[in-house]
Amino acid sequence: MRETSRTRLLTTTMITATVLAATLAAGGCSLNEAICGNDQYPVAAVGSTGRDCVPKGEEPPAGYVRFPAGKVPKHVGDEWDEYWNTHMIDKTGAIVPA
Repeated sequence: MRETSRTRLLTTTMITATVLAATLAAGGCSLNEAICGNDQYPVAAVGSTGRDCVPKGEEPPAGYVRFPAGKVPKHVGDEWDEYWNTHMIDKTGAIVPA
């Protein structure tokens, strides 16, 4: 059976994708987008589902609070990112539906 240029291209593309995925996995890289940069942490806007990122070592600005321990979103689309899209922290610090 004769190999066509389309078959060669498909094979090359599949091999390249496999090697790239293996390299990223071995290097500890993730294709998930981080909520904040390496030197930042996420904070929640009080009374809304808004968020921001604050440099590590600094306190949240007025109107923002730290997420409760164990409920911090780390990557876009993770469990806590989705949760905080439908919940918020009110001015008393209670977690309430948005």
